[in-house]
Amino acid sequence: MPKQKTHSGCKKRFHLTANGNVKFARPGKGHFLTKKSQSNKRKLRKGSYISGKNAQNIKSLLAK
Repeated sequence: MPKQKTHSGCKKRFHLTANGNVKFARPGKGHFLTKKSQSNKRKLRKGSYISGKNAQNIKSLLAK
């Protein structure tokens, strides 16, 4: 049986932690930053985790 290939878009956007959680960077910090408040931009700096069925789908795309 052939191996499953890693999805190219997913490997750029998501990372697996040591515990198996799926981590991603918050979108919206690329441009138009003058319109956004300082507190909003501060919140965008931190990453976040995906849980549930979405995490299972991403793990399958990452071939893990």
